[in-house]
Amino acid sequence: MGLYYVYILASKRNGTLYTGVTGDLANRVWQHKNDVIEGFTRKYGVHMLVWFEEYADVHVAIVREKQIKGWNRAWKIRLIEKSNSGWNDLFDKFAA
Repeated sequence: MGLYYVYILASKRNGTLYTGVTGDLANRVWQHKNDVIEGFTRKYGVHMLVWFEEYADVHVAIVREKQIKGWNRAWKIRLIEKSNSGWNDLFDKFAA
């Protein structure tokens, strides 16, 4: 049993957003950044990790991901800016 992460990626400040869930945040964000998997993030250049939360229970993480995906854009932006007002890419800090 490990940790699970709900995360938001952005193409740029106030740009296109993507919300996901994973058990390996460093690897998953690396895949997004390097366009390893075809899909939304590759198509729209969504590569910056701007927000994440960690959970011990995968089911709780999935519920949270679905909750955030159901939010309007303004709520997601407020969530990001609450802990990352500069829209900094958190990948390097997390993966270090």
